[in-house]
Amino acid sequence: MAVAVRRRGTSAHLRARRRLGWLFLAPLLVVNVLVIIGPSIAALYYSFTDWSGIGEANWIGLDNYTRLLEDPAFRSGLLHNLQWTAIFLTVPMAMALAGAFLLSRVTRFRLLFRVAFFVPYVIASVVSASIWENLLDPQAGIGSALGIPGLEGTSFFGDPSLALPAVAFVDIWHFWGFLLVLFLASMQSIDRELYEAARVDGAGLWREFRDITLPGIRPTLVFAVVLVTIWSFLTFDYVYIITEGGPAGATETAATLLYKNVFEYNEAGYAAAMGLTLSVVAFVVMAFYGIARKLGWRV
Repeated sequence: MAVAVRRRGTSAHLRARRRLGWLFLAPLLVVNVLVIIGPSIAALYYSFTDWSGIGEANWIGLDNYTRLLEDPAFRSGLLHNLQWTAIFLTVPMAMALAGAFLLSRVTRFRLLFRVAFFVPYVIASVVSASIWENLLDPQAGIGSALGIPGLEGTSFFGDPSLALPAVAFVDIWHFWGFLLVLFLASMQSIDRELYEAARVDGAGLWREFRDITLPGIRPTLVFAVVLVTIWSFLTFDYVYIITEGGPAGATETAATLLYKNVFEYNEAGYAAAMGLTLSVVAFVVMAFYGIARKLGWRV
């Protein structure tokens, strides 16, 4: 009898704790519904309409998605996103890995270096873009001011063949410090005795990096690859601030095209279809990552 009473008391206590937990969680759920779930459902609905952003939305079924498949501007934007992804999965990742590995071997002023490398990441995009627009100006920029051959008079943001790599360079300057701090934090969790044993065996820096550091930070590295891939397909701020997708669409991405369709062309329904397509791309990347983890691919 006493055991049954204790069990009922425990059960009631657990129910009370669950109710209290849901009570604390309720404000966050309300915000999530209003800010994320609600607009997501609305975007899904409007992607099947020809809504202009104002007034009544007329249902047109899959016409927006059919138009996407035939839209050369959208295909070009996705191609630029793929190029951006290729750049960001190589250059800043390599810079951050090398910088973090070398910085992990520094014993003095490590915090100072971490702050110095991370500062560009916390500077507002508009400020960073303005700085580099002035530095790379073809008439008054650093190349012309110093008379540097190959840079003097070069319009990095005005040349269709240079515009996308130039904007990517500015974004890399802003972004790579974040990856460096991320990798450095992961490297500091590796057992130092592994490096000492490798040195005893005569291993150099490259072998230490290849055989100890990379396997030790593999989960963080894969997470960074997934994060960079998703962000690359959503890139907007630096492209729009510096070139607005120009010159002649040379830096147009899916996100800048989406923005223009909403606020310049008044085709919010078509833009919603673009947004849903980009969301599907992000979902596929995350699904691949989740499946890889389930299969035990050591990520």
